[in-house]
Amino acid sequence: MADIKIPKRISTALINSFASGVVPRVGLEYIAVGRKNEVSALLGDLENVGEGGASFRFIVGRYGSGKSFLLQLLRNYAMEREFVVADVDLSPERRLAGTGGSGLGTYRELMRNLSTKTRPDGGALTPILERWISNVQASVVTESGLKPNSPEFDAKVEARILKVINSMQGMVHGFDFATVLTTYWRGYRQADDNMKDAALRWFRGEFANKTEARGFLNIRVIVDDDSWYDYLKLFASFVSSIGYKGLLLLIDEGVNLYKITNTVSRQNNYEKVLTMFNDTMQGKAEHLGILLGGTPQFVEDQRRGLFSYEALRTRLAESRFAKDGMRDMAGPIIRLETLTAEEIFLLLKRLAQVHALHYGYQSKLTDADLQSFLQEVVTRLGAANLLTPREVVRDFVALLNILQQNPGKAFEEFVKSPDFKPSVQGKDPDVAPISEFADFKV
Repeated sequence: MADIKIPKRISTALINSFASGVVPRVGLEYIAVGRKNEVSALLGDLENVGEGGASFRFIVGRYGSGKSFLLQLLRNYAMEREFVVADVDLSPERRLAGTGGSGLGTYRELMRNLSTKTRPDGGALTPILERWISNVQASVVTESGLKPNSPEFDAKVEARILKVINSMQGMVHGFDFATVLTTYWRGYRQADDNMKDAALRWFRGEFANKTEARGFLNIRVIVDDDSWYDYLKLFASFVSSIGYKGLLLLIDEGVNLYKITNTVSRQNNYEKVLTMFNDTMQGKAEHLGILLGGTPQFVEDQRRGLFSYEALRTRLAESRFAKDGMRDMAGPIIRLETLTAEEIFLLLKRLAQVHALHYGYQSKLTDADLQSFLQEVVTRLGAANLLTPREVVRDFVALLNILQQNPGKAFEEFVKSPDFKPSVQGKDPDVAPISEFADFKV
């Protein structure tokens, strides 16, 4: 890594994110360790989606085991492979189903975070539509020889656009979706920003009611709590028809569905999960991939988790042959084990290299220093306490920052100091104990 030049924007995001205990959205490929089998399985899903299939996977792991990291890593891989990607963290205000706009809130966040290789930070809806129109215009010029200012040019372009739109009208809500696409195209052709803005507002789910939408677009329907998923399936079909491989949805913090106290509301959300799962498994959706992240409790609790919903429990139950350390990476659930001591050691080593590259200094940390850090954490917390990669990394990056700002100080001074108190999650049952680190040697 010493020979690799990492852009300042990316190294800054990596250091700041890990120091704050959150997962960065960029640069994960520079520090990713482990998860080879998981990544390989999910990249296989992307290939299937790119060929017109669909997939749904549950990414399940304890707090701090790397669920969000894996989701963001797949996000970056997917954009590099010409997928459109959207991600959302569920919350009390953003669910999959419910009244008061909670389902619509999830849809709006997904559309806000819509990203592509050229727009990786979200806000890609307008560029996607502009690319669509520009590509159609370019193909008309190439195949017909017409100039953009010739009288027949607009008619040829509109014929091509209508061909894409007509292919969607047989799908659920396809006619309405196609109508709004037509409105955007006409606004583009006539340089009418009001028409374009109205279409964009509709796609983003921003109209408050049907009357308002009819006034702007002469259309009687809007995206709402009940229909938002149908429109995402349409959007997946649309982006695949204009040159992208498909649409990947990353839905994290599934535990917020588990936390819903009202039984009926919670079951309605699980019903929506079932609908999405069935669509992808039965071929009712095309060019659509969905990843849903959550804790084991969210999935396996038979009183409030997904397994409390019989139809989901029977679909998600692990194969009876997956035992004695054997894992089925083709099943609907990918379970993440906490990183091993060796993997965390390698992660710390890469972080130290990124930190040195960012600040332009020669790192003096040795493998023995990193081993000493890990063992000191174990010694001070004790095997009865709990540790996650997130906490180790946050402490380590904070220590690197202090050493960089105080060059006269030595690594051992801080690690061996009686004031060094590593972060710890506490007695959370969803976090692995740290006893496995006790005997770690480089």
